[in-house]
Amino acid sequence: MTPLETLFSDLKNIKVIDSSIPYSKYVSLDLSASNLELNQLNISDATEFEKYIEQLLAKNKASVAYGGYNEIRNLYKRSTAFNNSDTDERNIHIGLDLWIRAGTPVLSALDGKVHSFQYNNNLGDYGPTIILEHQLEEHVFYTLYGHLALESIAGLKAGDFFAKGQQLASLGEPTVNGDYAPHLHFQIIKNIEHYYGDYPGVCSNNKLPYYLQNCPDPNLLLKIY
Repeated sequence: MTPLETLFSDLKNIKVIDSSIPYSKYVSLDLSASNLELNQLNISDATEFEKYIEQLLAKNKASVAYGGYNEIRNLYKRSTAFNNSDTDERNIHIGLDLWIRAGTPVLSALDGKVHSFQYNNNLGDYGPTIILEHQLEEHVFYTLYGHLALESIAGLKAGDFFAKGQQLASLGEPTVNGDYAPHLHFQIIKNIEHYYGDYPGVCSNNKLPYYLQNCPDPNLLLKIY
């Protein structure tokens, strides 16, 4: 592990959605291309996909479905934001998704200030997005929160401070969140480069080594599994 990732391993009690839900109420969700069950679904239909997740939660007596880091998915084929003739297909997810109902509180993972925010309103995009800047010892890094409700970025300003566990936002409906079943996309970013209110959450295979290094597994912070 890198020095920053070692620091992450020492942190405890970090949640980024409704802190009243214990991890015992979380269940893993496989959205990879190898999950043949998804072939029976129209996964481009947010309503149908939300029903699938609700059934998974009910079957497992769970409240939250999680997963997706370094996962190859077919979800993105519907959008030119991820696929066009000029670039390699981007289909490997480099954040962690937490699937739960719209309106669920989204919490700041750690003490931090607002780096940037934006409404990324392309089909299949993040929708309303907030990026926080954090510092642990000499290490500066960022956390990204995507698929939020529009109200979450109303009145927000760069530099606004949020304490660890403080409500930062709430989850959005499909009409504003990029047309997905409601969920939080949570991602750690070491080097934000030139990005503002946005950062790739899905990459191509040829760029995967860079993104796995720059965007370590969010579970290092959350410790769900």
